[in-house]
Amino acid sequence: MDSFASAFLHTNGIEGGYSDEKNDAGGKTKYGITEKLARAHGYTGDMRDLPLSEAQRIAKVEFWDALNLDKIVLISYAVAEEMYDTRFNTGQCYLQRALNKFNRQGKLYPDVIEDGRIGDKTVAALGAFMRTRGKSAEAVLLKSLNSLQGAYYFTITDGREVNEDFIFGWFDKRIEV
Repeated sequence: MDSFASAFLHTNGIEGGYSDEKNDAGGKTKYGITEKLARAHGYTGDMRDLPLSEAQRIAKVEFWDALNLDKIVLISYAVAEEMYDTRFNTGQCYLQRALNKFNRQGKLYPDVIEDGRIGDKTVAALGAFMRTRGKSAEAVLLKSLNSLQGAYYFTITDGREVNEDFIFGWFDKRIEV
């Protein structure tokens, strides 16, 4: 099984099938793909009928390929999977922010632009981070990515009280330490 397929199975196991929760800002979803995103990718059918293969195609383009995760996975599958799941669930990417904080003021590797676009400079910075930070590098990076994701959940719940219906589940299913 390739890396994307494995990450998709992991995230799909969290997302599940069809959902239309009244307080969910995503509205109608299937396999975690919102109706808005499905329509943007040309799907015209009822969301209940969205084929798994179509959800997988959309997820690959929007969440895996958009983050250039085929390059990240060569350095760390665990980081690639975390980035994929976080983007899938939140639309966010925290890798560049974390790398910039862990580079000892640019002494280990140069800062990267925090724009959510993962290019060669970010990939190089990740490689340098893993080489220079030693055995615990991957675990520390994963903790930081999860911490930033958890902080995001609190922020969006502060701004939208009905997210209290979901925040416990987000932490239960998506935040690992």
